[in-house]
Amino acid sequence: MDDLFLRIINREIPAKIIYEDDQVLAFHDIAPQAPVHFLVIPKKHIRTLNDLTEEDKGLAGHILFTAQRLARELGCEEGFRVVMNCNEQGGQTVYHIHMHVLGQRQMHWPPG
Repeated sequence: MDDLFLRIINREIPAKIIYEDDQVLAFHDIAPQAPVHFLVIPKKHIRTLNDLTEEDKGLAGHILFTAQRLARELGCEEGFRVVMNCNEQGGQTVYHIHMHVLGQRQMHWPPG
């Protein structure tokens, strides 16, 4: 199956990139659900959260830390939501783990 996010990492598909380092890439969502809505993805291909291994613990923490730092930089100090979907029943549509970060609007629970 074609990995959309690897194509973004390899610059085969354009994206509004807001951060990159040797482990992760962050970019604005193409269909934002909040005034601030970006994704943080690992450069390493990991299909789902179920596929994380012990060796990926540092990378998983780096994804979360990057999301928090960028949310603050983009003006979400009042609060923000992070979401990671796992498999079809969990709402995952792109099989490369990714964290959505949404902010600058009131979030509700449970989500829609």
